[in-house]
Amino acid sequence: MRKIIIVTLVLSVLFSCKQVSKEEKVEVDKTPIEEAIPDRSKDFPEDIAKVFQAHGGIQAFDEKNSLVFELSNPEGNEKHTTDLKTRHARIETDKFVLGFDGEEAWIKQDSAYFKGNPRFYHNLMFYFYAMPFVLGDEGISYEKVDDLKVDDVSYPGYKISYGEAVGDSPKDNYFIYYDSQSYKMKYLGYTVTFFSKESSEKISLIEYADWNDVGGLLLPKTLKWRAYKNGVVGDVKSERKFVNASASTEKMDSSIFSKPE
Repeated sequence: MRKIIIVTLVLSVLFSCKQVSKEEKVEVDKTPIEEAIPDRSKDFPEDIAKVFQAHGGIQAFDEKNSLVFELSNPEGNEKHTTDLKTRHARIETDKFVLGFDGEEAWIKQDSAYFKGNPRFYHNLMFYFYAMPFVLGDEGISYEKVDDLKVDDVSYPGYKISYGEAVGDSPKDNYFIYYDSQSYKMKYLGYTVTFFSKESSEKISLIEYADWNDVGGLLLPKTLKWRAYKNGVVGDVKSERKFVNASASTEKMDSSIFSKPE
């Protein structure tokens, strides 16, 4: 009888253990899985892809979510912050704050210091600064053009144009010229059609004078506007310098781009 009782107890314990084992919940790792950023290099003309690569690679740019830089100014620097995925923007100075929330460009200032058009200006310097990577945006067409000759040096180039309804100024054209050996960007030609909404033959020219490593991306330190007429490059007319730049995979709080109440 004693043996029967012991066997019964053992079986009871084993059965209970199996029941507990069956009822145990398997913990699932809920850590979000980051999606791999595809390499778009093959989506562009070979020369353009090489230009991107010379500046860190289009994939490295696509992995970034935010870009911050300051435009050096004797009266006080302009701090530009851009969400690279939405292109929402914020510009901060001692005299005004300007932003774009995806729909509306707004400005907050105590005086009429800023007299420009907020929608035109909110991404103007960003576009010049984030070259050549912004020329990898969707809706762009590439066309080989004649070399740009400066001081007996020839720089190969491409014309960049946009599809209809791409951005606020789809009739804008850009002309990118690069070093034939290093493939680093050297000059940018551009037209302005924001105000007229009509195509323009007037091309302004910027020299990309030197570069800075910003989170693995080669971005400009100095831009020099050059005189340019009938394909002839003249003297430097003005220049702008960029400081305190950073590019990050961290996403910005969207509230900083919202219009203040």
